[in-house]
Amino acid sequence: MPTYQMLCITRHFKEYQHIRELVRQSAMHVMDKGGIVRNLNYWGTLTLPQRMRRHNVTESTGDYWTMHFDTSPRTLRGLNSIMRRDPRVLRWTVLSLGSKIEDVAAASYKNLKGTYNLDAEP
Repeated sequence: MPTYQMLCITRHFKEYQHIRELVRQSAMHVMDKGGIVRNLNYWGTLTLPQRMRRHNVTESTGDYWTMHFDTSPRTLRGLNSIMRRDPRVLRWTVLSLGSKIEDVAAASYKNLKGTYNLDAEP
C-alpha cells in the first residue's frame, strides 16, 4: 500500500470537538478499509495566508492538522470525497510519500544524510 501524508485546514471552532470528530472520521475511514494511520499531528490555530471561501463562508483563521497513513488508492478517493463534502474543511492536500516502505525509508535517510552527514567517520 502506498504511504500518504494529508495536510488539512479546517474552520476554527471554539470547541475542539468539531475538529476531533473530523480527524476521527478520517482516521476511521482509512482503518475501516484496511489502511494504517501512522501519525496524527495538530499544528494549532493559525491565521490563514489569505481569506479562504468554502461552502459560501469566508474564513480568516483555521486549524491545521496532518495525518500520515498507508492505504489503497480506492480508499484515498473515498477520503477525498469525504473532505470535499464536509463543511468544516477549508482546504486539504494529499502527498504520496512512496509506494513501498523502502522508498519512504530511503527518502528519510537521504534527507538526514544531507543534514547530519551520517556517512562521516566518528
